[in-house]
Amino acid sequence: MRNELIAGAATAALLLAATAASAQTAASVTDPTLLQDVVVTANRSAQPADRVGQSVTVLTTAEIEASQAVAVSDLLLRTPGVTVSRNGGVGGVTGLRIRGAESDQTVAVIDGVKLNDPSGTGGGYDFGNLLVGDIARIEVLRGAQSTLWGSQAIGGVVNIVTAAPTGPFQADLDAEAGSRGTAYLRGGVGGATERATWRLAASHYQTEGFSSFAGGIEEDGFEQFGLSGRADIRVTDTVSIDLRAVYSDGEADIDGFAPPTYAFGDTREVAETQQLVGYAGVNFDLLDGRFSNRVAYGHTRTDRRNLNPDQALTDVTFDAEGVNDRYEYQGVLDIREGWTATFGAEHEEAEFTTRAPSSFDPNPASATAEASIDGVYAQLQAEVVDGLTLTGGVRRDEHDTFGGKTLGQAAVAWSLNQGSTVLRASFGQGFKAPSLYQLFSEYGNTALLPEEADGWDAGVEHHLLGGGLILSATYFSRETTNQIDFVSCTGSETPASAPLCFRNGAPRFGYYFNVARTQADGVELAADYGIGAFSVQANYTLTNTENRTPGANLGRELARRPKEAANLVATYEWPFGLSTSVAVQHAGASFDNASNATRLDSYTLVDLRASYPINETLEVYGRVENLGDEVYETTRNYGVAGRGAFVGVRARF
Repeated sequence: MRNELIAGAATAALLLAATAASAQTAASVTDPTLLQDVVVTANRSAQPADRVGQSVTVLTTAEIEASQAVAVSDLLLRTPGVTVSRNGGVGGVTGLRIRGAESDQTVAVIDGVKLNDPSGTGGGYDFGNLLVGDIARIEVLRGAQSTLWGSQAIGGVVNIVTAAPTGPFQADLDAEAGSRGTAYLRGGVGGATERATWRLAASHYQTEGFSSFAGGIEEDGFEQFGLSGRADIRVTDTVSIDLRAVYSDGEADIDGFAPPTYAFGDTREVAETQQLVGYAGVNFDLLDGRFSNRVAYGHTRTDRRNLNPDQALTDVTFDAEGVNDRYEYQGVLDIREGWTATFGAEHEEAEFTTRAPSSFDPNPASATAEASIDGVYAQLQAEVVDGLTLTGGVRRDEHDTFGGKTLGQAAVAWSLNQGSTVLRASFGQGFKAPSLYQLFSEYGNTALLPEEADGWDAGVEHHLLGGGLILSATYFSRETTNQIDFVSCTGSETPASAPLCFRNGAPRFGYYFNVARTQADGVELAADYGIGAFSVQANYTLTNTENRTPGANLGRELARRPKEAANLVATYEWPFGLSTSVAVQHAGASFDNASNATRLDSYTLVDLRASYPINETLEVYGRVENLGDEVYETTRNYGVAGRGAFVGVRARF
């Protein structure tokens, strides 16, 4: 299996580069060299930030390196509206939530390929195995965004772009080591000419870790190997070919329910995950560059396997494979100055196989299923008067099991006072198709409807002191209906005589059903201040969530959503080149379950960072994480990292 994945990584690929949006040169949707004041994700083509009505945060290469983050989830946690829960350390199951949405209601995209795992319960993306590696740019788009991004984009979109060279030959090498036997080595090499750009990168991360079980004594480590490559070939002045592939192979020690009592605690169980992401495509321009087109193929494959040497009869406790193939066309037409039309068509095929052997049934039958979805979309963006940009779009999807869905979105951006003030507002609809597991597993229900959401936001961004101080405030609200939950056939809420508690005449433990309705609203505040050698970045998010589902949990807060979250990074650049930073992260109290019976206390973490360029080639850096050795939980009974110190070196050639 692993050899097949590696072979696939070498051959997979075709396109998804984005294109021009105004009378400017076409810009790739996967171009990491774009400026911070240019946004791609909101409109799937490069746009000046002051023309974008949605809420977007852009993390550039410089910001990613300055953070010294290892896991992408830790990096995203520092942005407005994002919260994270993790089962243990790096490599543990990690759920990322945007504006209080479910973790499987976020679309993750890497180099143009939509990431998901069809074999997962909700079909969403687990951020636990995603390390920073060769990532050069991240855009976080908040709010319901299914018009352009399709199923799952209820909370928002995380668009990740890997590095691309800008010179004839470039190479880099990063190495770091530190607490808990941690070592991280990554490097890349590439080059760019007038007709071709290429890059290959590899990484290896390992750590002895700490106990995933909060009360455990054994160390649960994690090791991952990563490989990525890209090639951009300009065939003619108007035709180009893009190739991308990203592969990762990780093994994490996990804790679980150990026999004979099956209480949660230390176990010798390990979770193996291999993932391949690839695409290939062709871009071509017409009408003197005013009409940009792309035809793309994207592929993801995730293989997961859990092994427990202490389980009787078989050491395999879980085995799953999820494959997704996506074909699409997108066109971007520059109608006239300030008027841009974006439209496209997509076809997605997903399949999964999963089984869960145990000492009671070492050879269970595998659950296997496949489904497809077709979609078309169109959007018009127009600067109707100087500084005022309106955007509107519509989408239609047809799923081969649950049927069709039509939705839309609208946004406005008004740039005033020569861009020093930008007013923004947007309305968007989101939907999430039932996952293959929810439809066809032993708990499946083929009568499920898609989850639906209506969301809107409004905000202001103001630039002061010649751009040295940027303040922003945004209010957001979202209502989700038809949310899919698991209904137990053994509990008090559903009588065992209910028809869905039986399948082919045999009783089952439960089933998935459209029972939940939720509400989330709140405020996001952000400030960015820089004067001379001193800079401060800060944000604060207030998120109110409510379960509006009739029943025992009506009016309760949604689980694992801190009501308050705040981040601050203060940096000082010393005259002799040393850069020092203090980073503070605060999460308010939350609850670990739907009944709000289990409380997760608030916590505050402080990190110290420093970096020093020895010369134009070498830079040394170091950090202390969780300076106060805070003990906290993001998921009940799962451990977290204590104080840790790390040092590293970066080389750029």
